[in-house]
Amino acid sequence: MKVVVTGATGRIGSRLVGRLRERGDEVTVLSRSPDRGVHWDPNAEPAPVAALEGRDAVVHLAGEDIAQRWTAAAKRRIRDSRVTGTRNLVAGLRATQDRPRVLVSGSAGGYYGPHGPDEEVDESGPAGADFLAQVCAEWEREAQAAEELDIRVVRLRAGVVLDREGGALAKMLPPFRLGAGGPVAGGAQPMSWIHVDDEVGMLLAALDDDRWSGAVNGCAPQTVTNREFSTALGHALHRPAVVPVPGFALRVLYGEMASIITTGVRMVPRRARELGYEFAHPELDEALRAALSEQPGP
Repeated sequence: MKVVVTGATGRIGSRLVGRLRERGDEVTVLSRSPDRGVHWDPNAEPAPVAALEGRDAVVHLAGEDIAQRWTAAAKRRIRDSRVTGTRNLVAGLRATQDRPRVLVSGSAGGYYGPHGPDEEVDESGPAGADFLAQVCAEWEREAQAAEELDIRVVRLRAGVVLDREGGALAKMLPPFRLGAGGPVAGGAQPMSWIHVDDEVGMLLAALDDDRWSGAVNGCAPQTVTNREFSTALGHALHRPAVVPVPGFALRVLYGEMASIITTGVRMVPRRARELGYEFAHPELDEALRAALSEQPGP
């Protein structure tokens, strides 16, 4: 298979590229850095037609990191990197003659907005009303436009990806290793998670299986509260996890962005289960042990 990947230098994209090449696929990387692949500025221009022509599939993972203080400028970057970038990707696809058959586009569980700890949400749930939810909704609409080109589109709404080299888990490890970790903002908020191996596994399944289309929740079948996650991480590190982090402290530190830590959603992977996806790491305790025991990447 000939696959085009954006966001290929990120922690998920780099793993995906490695898995694709291991199985013999030909990978074309689109990147702002010419030395890392075919040059493309997703905010400024349509994706290069020559890089898309004759390819079988596209995986679109590019996007500004949301884990930063949400100033007005940061919000613009977060939105534009996803909405404008995806629009420009589809513009490039529209200009091709021999088009890819499938577009797998990243999204996030933030699509649903905050929900109560006991409320399960599957792919039929509506978009939330907060900033991140609206960004995700616009992001997905731009990706869906590729369906007009007779391209199968999969929108993978990822939960918290367990990867010790980046993301939420990497940020949690230093205080937890010092015995200074614990539940955040009371710890009752739901936390949908997925091991990085399963995030990549779902991306590969979405590429390979024509039954995959539309929205798919990228999360493990076991959803926990923030308190339960903190306890499990403490056990995995053989450290206590009893030092609470008050929500107001996070709001002072991160502003509006703190909402993605102090609230959450109990996503369930209904579509992945219907499609027969077999999770490599369905249980949190084992998934954390696996994530923490992995050798760092190059």
